[in-house]
Amino acid sequence: MTNFKIKIGLIGFGRMGRFYLEELQKSGRYEVAYICDLSEASRQLAHQLSPESQITDNENIIFDDPSVQAVALCALANSRKEQIEHALNRGKHVISEKPIADTVDREWQVVDIAENSSCMTTVNLYLRNSWYHNTIRDFIRSGEIGELAIIRVCHMTPGLAPGEGHEYEGPAFHDCGMHYVDITRWYAGCEYKTWHAQGINMWNYKDPWWIQCHGTFESGVVFDITQGFVYGQLAKDQIHNSYIDIIGTKGVCHMTHDFHTAKVSLHGVNETLELEKPFGGKNIDRLVTLFAESLESGKRSESLPQMRDSAIASEYAWSFLEDAHQHTLPAIGNLRTLEQIRERRRTMTNGYGLLHQR
Repeated sequence: MTNFKIKIGLIGFGRMGRFYLEELQKSGRYEVAYICDLSEASRQLAHQLSPESQITDNENIIFDDPSVQAVALCALANSRKEQIEHALNRGKHVISEKPIADTVDREWQVVDIAENSSCMTTVNLYLRNSWYHNTIRDFIRSGEIGELAIIRVCHMTPGLAPGEGHEYEGPAFHDCGMHYVDITRWYAGCEYKTWHAQGINMWNYKDPWWIQCHGTFESGVVFDITQGFVYGQLAKDQIHNSYIDIIGTKGVCHMTHDFHTAKVSLHGVNETLELEKPFGGKNIDRLVTLFAESLESGKRSESLPQMRDSAIASEYAWSFLEDAHQHTLPAIGNLRTLEQIRERRRTMTNGYGLLHQR
């Protein structure tokens, strides 16, 4: 490890921006020179958490400072294309949250800009940096489960309710679900070929907040992805259901977690492994470490997700959502129940996907 620190500016200081600040500070590889946010309350908090940083509401100060080598972009998706473009035009490396823009067309414009730049770019597709998915993929590649045949992914929590911040990132299956669309493609190692999606308009909301999509990859591997923030929103004691099943011609891999601990079961032809480790959250520590190592060595880590990966996952997630709209979308429940959910979540202190309290 070098004593040289990467001078970075952090744009957007909401929930994700705070996660980034914590990991950037802990890594010892970065100097957080600037924190930018339009909210006065967020700027006041930034002063408290990072007194050595310059706090501003003007992102151009960061872009125009030639000493800033990189930016971490955590503001809303509708701002990211321009921010990525400005950063790259000024020779700054980029870590971006997903999606990399607010429409598919603009995402692919970002891909073109990034791939024609000499600067390094990456995006937080956090599941790729998880210990459990990498452990499972290594086991698959060892041949222990035979030929990969079926990928099953499920992620259902109470999570964010409709109207709680999805304006630019889309409904739940795009905002959150694109992570599962991405990790399923990551396992398959090729592109989606066919799909059929079924959704439901819970609480009579205009968009489906639960979707199940199944189909095939070009390799013949089949998949099903289930995602929704509909899992016991008003239950006295909330619960979630999150797992992945990887089924081969000879063996199987299984993972589940409780957001604190991840448990992996690997059942191969020669060995059976039961592993249990801390879940790891958004794995931003791993992302910023890989990014720093890549900048220091001048060689991009193969583990760093690319802007193209994000655009592909986003486009497929939108396609699966569109497919769901081509089929009957039952509307069950009513908006009054949805308002009860929103009201409960405004004051919750222990739960899933809690709202950012300023």
